[in-house]
Parts: sequence; structure tokens; C-alpha cells
Amino acid sequence: MIGDTLALSLDPVVVGVILVMAVVTYATKTGGLWLLNRIEASERLEAALSVLPGAIVIAVLGPELASGGPAEWGAGVLVVAVMWRTESILLALCTGVVSVVLLRGLL
Repeated sequence: MIGDTLALSLDPVVVGVILVMAVVTYATKTGGLWLLNRIEASERLEAALSVLPGAIVIAVLGPELASGGPAEWGAGVLVVAVMWRTESILLALCTGVVSVVLLRGLL
């Protein structure tokens, strides 16, 4: 009964785009690992690669925070607090996602 009312419709173009993005992401990661195994990485390169995940997160989420309202700013504060206390980027990101959803519902 529920299945009859909730028909799942997948657009082939959307599915194709997602699959291509997955392949490109996988190729980029494996290509980067392959390349780093073939060259001698300097200390400067290793330092740059170690801060890259945080820089990507800031580049993606910074504009959202800058144009956001109270829910986004509140979630941002929680993310900073969790990151400062735990030093876990995964836990901080999960906290941000959950808190922004909850705060948008409350505010």
C-alpha cells in the first residue's frame, strides 16, 4: 500500500552524473596515491597534504556560513567547539550536519 503511493522515480541523467562523479573521484584518489608512491615527497609537500582536508572543508562550507542565518552560525559554533575538544574532523562534521538540521527545525 505504501509502496503504491510512494513511487520511486530515478532520472537516468542524474544517475549517470552521479556514477561519473564517483568514477572521477575514485580515479583522482587512486591516481594521487599512485603518483605519491612514485615521487619523493618533501617535508613541505607532506605538511601541505596534511592540512588539505581542513582547507577543503573550509572552502566548501565557508560561503554557506557567510550567507547563513542563526541556524548555520549556531551549528558553526558547535562544530568549532567539538573540533577543539575532540580534534576529530569526522565528529565535528557530523555534529555540524545534525545541529544545522535541528536548528533549522527549531528556528
